[in-house]
Amino acid sequence: MDRSGPRTGACRSRALSTAPARLGRGLKSLGAYLKAVLGEDAYEQYLAHHRRTACEAPAMTAKEFWRDKTDRQDANPQGRCC
Repeated sequence: MDRSGPRTGACRSRALSTAPARLGRGLKSLGAYLKAVLGEDAYEQYLAHHRRTACEAPAMTAKEFWRDKTDRQDANPQGRCC
């Protein structure tokens, strides 16, 4: 038997072992995208902005942030579905 050719079995098994990892990364990316579209990541973005700007005031808690956000939306309604 001539074994000088490529070993397709090794390549195939390596490709199959990375398939679940790629699927996991894809699902994680999809989840992050959906959170961004739905606005669920707003508090994380607020905290990142707060750290970047080195604001002297302490950051709001998650509860305070969402209360402030909904109060601002109620005071300044824009095109929203609800």
